[in-house]
Amino acid sequence: MSKVRVLVGTRKGAFILTSDGVRKRWKVSGPHFAGWEIYHMKGSAVNPDRIYASQTSGWFGQIIQRSDDGTQHPWEFKRVWHLEPSLQDPDHVYAGVEDAALFESKDGGKSWHELAGLRGSDTGPKWQPGAGGMCLHTILLDASNPNRISIAISAAGTFRTDDGGKTWKPINRGLHSQFLPDPTAEVGHCVHRIAFHPSRPNTLFMQKHWDVMRSDNGGDSWQEVSGNLPTDFGFPIDVHAHEPETIYVVPIKSDSEHYPLKGRLRVYRSRAGGNEWEALTKGLPQRNCYVNVLRDAMSVDSLEPCGIYFGTTGGQVYASADSGDNWKAIVHDLPAVLSVEVQTLP
Repeated sequence: MSKVRVLVGTRKGAFILTSDGVRKRWKVSGPHFAGWEIYHMKGSAVNPDRIYASQTSGWFGQIIQRSDDGTQHPWEFKRVWHLEPSLQDPDHVYAGVEDAALFESKDGGKSWHELAGLRGSDTGPKWQPGAGGMCLHTILLDASNPNRISIAISAAGTFRTDDGGKTWKPINRGLHSQFLPDPTAEVGHCVHRIAFHPSRPNTLFMQKHWDVMRSDNGGDSWQEVSGNLPTDFGFPIDVHAHEPETIYVVPIKSDSEHYPLKGRLRVYRSRAGGNEWEALTKGLPQRNCYVNVLRDAMSVDSLEPCGIYFGTTGGQVYASADSGDNWKAIVHDLPAVLSVEVQTLP
């Protein structure tokens, strides 16, 4: 029977949650790197036991950890928001950093070089940090085309390379941001998260500062699919493992009030690729709940039925073993959750 491993980064360490394929009983391990902020952890698709972790501290700075066997092997590096291992080589990994740059390592993190074409593009000088800083937080790798990478930067927008990172172009046409002097500007949009289904890499979904968006041409143009959501502000967005038109978001009240509308924690699911949304509430608190779900704090497994996982700033990690119909908290009282990644293991 397959196993599931959930990698949880929090403000005070890393936690690893494990279960069998039934996903009813969970074992909690941690905190690892206790006291450190773990911005992101992710395992290699080629070697699931090769796990990369980004940890930072106001006292000790930024460190990246790599594990092949559960032991710690640190090396110093700049502040890292997101780590994305290559789909072909466990030693090949990308790092999205603050202030908004993309780095690459081909030796398991021992050495790094910047894909400087991103910041060196014509639009680079126009980037301006938003309230949350200017971080490169999303990296999408196209399994069908290793030279194509799509990234998202808070307060700058989305960008794509089709030549392995040498040159980049902004892919923000159709985005509208009222706070910009030019609401339809080429860059400057605060994109919170982008996602796609591996089988359909040209169909991208976006949770923007306001608006849920969709592109069917690799980001060359976007259309709004917020539809009947009660609010279209939020941070995470993710796609069902087996249904490319089924997507998930967690709406919160506003950009100044980062908690669920009316104190009701609800995941919203669209089975039509947007516009038509249903509230998923069974097992989630529906009163006096004022937590947030951050951009990297949602993930899906590849089992059947598909499992959905998300963590909150209140320290809960919720899981659904039936594509979102029913939820339960698989762990309580962790530090505020910054990231959630799930691995499906043999």
